[in-house]
Amino acid sequence: MAEYEKFTIDMGSDVAIQLELVDVSGNPKNLLNYSAAAKMKRNYNSDSADTTDFAVAIEPTTGIVTLSLTNQQTDALRVGNYVYDAEISYVDSNGSTIVERILEGKIRVSPSVT
Repeated sequence: MAEYEKFTIDMGSDVAIQLELVDVSGNPKNLLNYSAAAKMKRNYNSDSADTTDFAVAIEPTTGIVTLSLTNQQTDALRVGNYVYDAEISYVDSNGSTIVERILEGKIRVSPSVT
């Protein structure tokens, strides 16, 4: 089950959210051969025009996944509330893609004056 977190993003600022994934023993999760994706939308039913994709970086041996948005991306957002989630995936030995949602929640975009 995914963790649930609320965040506030300042419009016009660079954003980086670092996730430290661990296995059941508390060790860094081995993310070798994993891929990841993360999106935010105004609501769950928003169309693609109202969707923002995070850039996602994976550090396979440390279990760290970083979600980021540039200041240009956050400057283009409308002030208000959004929903988001992040998933990791890999292809198992049978050729099936296994997807795990690792984080979900709400994001509030606050306005900028500058």
